[in-house]
Amino acid sequence: MQSNGAGSDLAASDVTSAVLAIGRPDFPDVLIDTLRRQAGVGHCMVFALSRTGAARCLLDAGNIPIGGDLGAAYAGQFHESDPNREALFEGEGRAPIMLPAFAPRMYGARYRKIFFRDSGIVDKCAAAIWVDDTCFYVNFYRITSQGRFGAAQRERLGTIAPAIAASVARHFRKEPTTDVAALFATHAPLSALTPREQEVCRRILAGYSSEAISRELGIGLHSTLTYRKRAYERLGISSQNELFAIVLRLLSGPGGVN
Repeated sequence: MQSNGAGSDLAASDVTSAVLAIGRPDFPDVLIDTLRRQAGVGHCMVFALSRTGAARCLLDAGNIPIGGDLGAAYAGQFHESDPNREALFEGEGRAPIMLPAFAPRMYGARYRKIFFRDSGIVDKCAAAIWVDDTCFYVNFYRITSQGRFGAAQRERLGTIAPAIAASVARHFRKEPTTDVAALFATHAPLSALTPREQEVCRRILAGYSSEAISRELGIGLHSTLTYRKRAYERLGISSQNELFAIVLRLLSGPGGVN
């Protein structure tokens, strides 16, 4: 199932912490905390897959003690027998996708032993996004003590996954313009804003209220509201979610932040 733009827009403000942590050393901790709060995820792993068949484990965070071993095993050989592999390569393109959910019986016996029985994993959801020649494969797990994902949690993951996948891809590309501040300085349409409008919008993204923005910038509330109004007009938007959507489009586009 391919994500739609509206879902990504609506989810943007719910994953603010992860988006703003892009490029920072604490990104893995912020990411798993966001996933726990938003959808009850216990553990997250991210793999980079290439068209040549190579695989790397980029992130292992959460409540699976042997997560590092699982990541190494998957990258070393088991990615070749992942039931999602065909869907991953069929989904090549700009938009993040949600992957099909497979019951453990769909996996081979050795795969089931290592990745389900030995690890305590009882459920998994996954998303992916292609950037140039690399597929960023983002996996969300729950273990025995948590039980399976509920219907509401699965729906929530489906809503926030596009923003999460875009954030993961941008973080691990490790480019000079990877952080949100750099987007405002160098990438249209954000770079078209005046310096003060950019300062206000960056704080809106960080979750500041208009009053808090005024205090931090040392300006009156009326001035803050005026800068926000002018910025929104320049960007052709009318809400905070639409501002997040612009940032996410820049983060997720294969050529959008180069």
